[in-house]
Amino acid sequence: TAIVITEQPVSVSVPVGYSFTLRCRAEGRTSLQYQWFCQHQSVCSQIPGATEQDLPVTAQQTQLYTCRINDLYKNAIFSDWVKVEVHQCVARGLPPRLWRGEPVIVLNPTKQRVEVGKPLQLQCAAMGVPAPSYQWYRNGNLLEHQKKKKLWITHAKVSDSGTYLCCASNSHGEHWTNAVDIHIGETLPPAEHLQLCHLVLPLATGKIALLVGNNRYQHHPNLMAPVTDVFELSLLLEQLGFQVVSLLD
Repeated sequence: TAIVITEQPVSVSVPVGYSFTLRCRAEGRTSLQYQWFCQHQSVCSQIPGATEQDLPVTAQQTQLYTCRINDLYKNAIFSDWVKVEVHQCVARGLPPRLWRGEPVIVLNPTKQRVEVGKPLQLQCAAMGVPAPSYQWYRNGNLLEHQKKKKLWITHAKVSDSGTYLCCASNSHGEHWTNAVDIHIGETLPPAEHLQLCHLVLPLATGKIALLVGNNRYQHHPNLMAPVTDVFELSLLLEQLGFQVVSLLD
């Protein structure tokens, strides 16, 4: 109780070369002294000259940081460890010059087909100051325990199939990843798959395409692209000889 930290440093997720400041504030009975430390690949070291409340950082590599505060009576306390996550390759997701720290998606999940009982892993990443928190959704429904960059299901079930996306958010706003379709089911051996195609294809006597474009969802921000997507796909499929039925919302 001799020293009380009144402001903890916060984790950030930034592009390489980005400059920012880690802050730590404390109160005590005497004057206080500050010393910052960093840890990279399990090696912790004192940062020379880092003896102020604020630590200027130019991001070069992902590291952990903490600040030690001590008073004249040799009491000492450490701040929370915080992570400075540095993204090396963010050409498409690089924030604009006037970026204020709102989430920017730099890695989207990818479409997958997974056998029943096999592991399912989806991954995303976002930059942000402070570092974003994550929440995954399936078919517009919040997944209560999926709150990390990586969504991990040890043994996938058919009921895990659906459309997944993740929301990255911090105090400046939120940003959504692309939505991806995940199919969980039995995988036919190549010979059986080929045999099934030979049985089904001769039965197809007409080419009919049903296109459904949804702009509005109950648990997702309104979309803009489905209207134009349905229109463009209709033209393309009609050129390929399909009879097209298009529905919106």
